[in-house]
Amino acid sequence: MKLLSGKTAVITGATRGIGKGIAEKFAENGANIVFTYLSSEEKAKALEDHLKSYGVEAFAIRSDASDFEQAQELIKVALDKLNGRIDVLVNNAGITKDNLLMRMSEEDYDRVMEVNLKSIFNMTKAVQRTMLKQRQGSIVNISSVVGVKGNAGQANYAASKAGAIGFSKSIALELGSRNIRCNVIAPGFIETEMTEKLNADVVSQWRESIPLKRGGTPEDVANVTLFLASDLSTYVTGQVVNVCGGMLT
Repeated sequence: MKLLSGKTAVITGATRGIGKGIAEKFAENGANIVFTYLSSEEKAKALEDHLKSYGVEAFAIRSDASDFEQAQELIKVALDKLNGRIDVLVNNAGITKDNLLMRMSEEDYDRVMEVNLKSIFNMTKAVQRTMLKQRQGSIVNISSVVGVKGNAGQANYAASKAGAIGFSKSIALELGSRNIRCNVIAPGFIETEMTEKLNADVVSQWRESIPLKRGGTPEDVANVTLFLASDLSTYVTGQVVNVCGGMLT
């Protein structure tokens, strides 16, 4: 049986990497999906067609989750596309603008916080009324192990991802009585298009430092997201799941 059969989902930032892996896993398991993108319409259309090949409905919407009004409008459009119901929200949109604090600009700090953290507020705020009416919903926020342990040169990114954890735990407490769950996934070193640009020696060192001796894949994260989105996890809320191959052990 498909774990998300009959369910609907909204996923932000889904045209590459972890977001794309989650969208594919959800479609494979029967979810109808609205996903967002910002830059490449060509990639968004290709993913939309690919998701439809699983026999589900899929809609690519250009939207900036860091903009409050655009988030509100996105949920309105999603409700229209998904027959008035949103069962799952995955807040995946995120960016990095790494630098040591002494060299980090205010602009780079603010932009990372807007995209990585304020977007979660915007989207959760926008979907809250729908899930309250349904008396059911699952919100999954993608954080990072960096948000748990910090990382030199990523003060802005770490702050945004730590903020996502605190926000999620608070929402779990606020909305739990209405059967709305909110959980966090903290990926470790996940090998995506972005990591392909790294020096091979650096990647090798990362792999060796991980107890499982490999980098993670988008599917590794997608599998845990599927669990948290599905009815297999109806008694799980307010939790942070580290998908990191044992990095934080």
